[in-house]
Amino acid sequence: MRFMLVPMLATAAVWSGCGGESHPKAAGNAPAVPVQTTTVSSQQWPDMYEATGTVRARTAVVLSSKIMAYVRQVAVQVGDRVREGQLLVTLDAQDLDSNVRRAEAGEAEVMSAIPGADNGVAGAKANLDLARSTFKRMEELASKKSISNQEFDEASARLKSAEAAYEMARAKRSELDSKRAQAEQEIRAATIMRDYARIAAPFAGVVTAKPVEPGNLAAPGAPLLTVEKEGAYRLEASVEESRLPFVKAGQTVDIALEALDRRFTARVSEIVPAVDAASRAYIVKIDLPAVPNVRSGMFGRAWFPLGARKVVAIPPQAMVERGQLQSVFVIEDGVAHTRLVTTGQHRPDAVEVLSGLSEGERLVSPVPSGLMDGARVEVRQ
Repeated sequence: MRFMLVPMLATAAVWSGCGGESHPKAAGNAPAVPVQTTTVSSQQWPDMYEATGTVRARTAVVLSSKIMAYVRQVAVQVGDRVREGQLLVTLDAQDLDSNVRRAEAGEAEVMSAIPGADNGVAGAKANLDLARSTFKRMEELASKKSISNQEFDEASARLKSAEAAYEMARAKRSELDSKRAQAEQEIRAATIMRDYARIAAPFAGVVTAKPVEPGNLAAPGAPLLTVEKEGAYRLEASVEESRLPFVKAGQTVDIALEALDRRFTARVSEIVPAVDAASRAYIVKIDLPAVPNVRSGMFGRAWFPLGARKVVAIPPQAMVERGQLQSVFVIEDGVAHTRLVTTGQHRPDAVEVLSGLSEGERLVSPVPSGLMDGARVEVRQ
């Protein structure tokens, strides 16, 4: 806009020159206009660096399948809010259901054999107890030479046979326990595989992408849905590498989201140490407060304080705007003179003046209606 300032100044000069002869006469005849004044002063304003960025979700997940199967049903659309654990996508799981039933049948077969094995162990234990009692009696008779060696050897052999039968029955029972544990593991594994066909929301949030439709073949790792956690967003701002010394993790900065027409404060949570070689900038992640209607992809601005600078500032009430021209009334010898100024940053209580005024000059503030260039004024407090 600087190239437009020259013709505008020239126009203002011609306008001021054309009326230069009439204003002194009007000032001499017209009564003095009562005004209030302010003095142009210098102030220390914080110097700010503005960075732009994009709003991203702090927690987002791309859901995909762990198995290859056809998509049977998609229960949500883009923009739908989901709760934690809600079923989102169902895959065709007929083969997986068959595996679960097969494993369950194997477990049932093992369980049906357990009662017989328990009976076998009980019978072998009874035979062993009988063989031990018999052997003990035969041993006492043998010590008294009441039985032959042949009879004693037969009792000893029957005891050893009963012990072996008992150990065999116990081994068969233990084998059934192992088979049952194996069947339980097979059921658990088959059930887990079958559960892979039911894809649920890992947390409460909103669906932001749905590249899958019923009938598609879901492959491991291929994206099906994208879910973002609501209420947890951050602004990822691109900051020039030369500004790195002024950005610290944990500092508070001002944020503006243009889509919401809101400005608020937020905290720097993370500074990505890698600098992009093309843009010579790095990413600063700023956690946003819980603001309604914030969405990923929104454009935002962040202002980082760089220090303080000395500026010439005046109250906004001292400004007069005509189109793109900005002017003030400077008081000299009791007369108000129009002077064009160039302004910079605007604040609610002050306006930065880049050129046109010097510190210590007196201005009319606020400007009364109808005040003309060259009018006599009477300063009132």
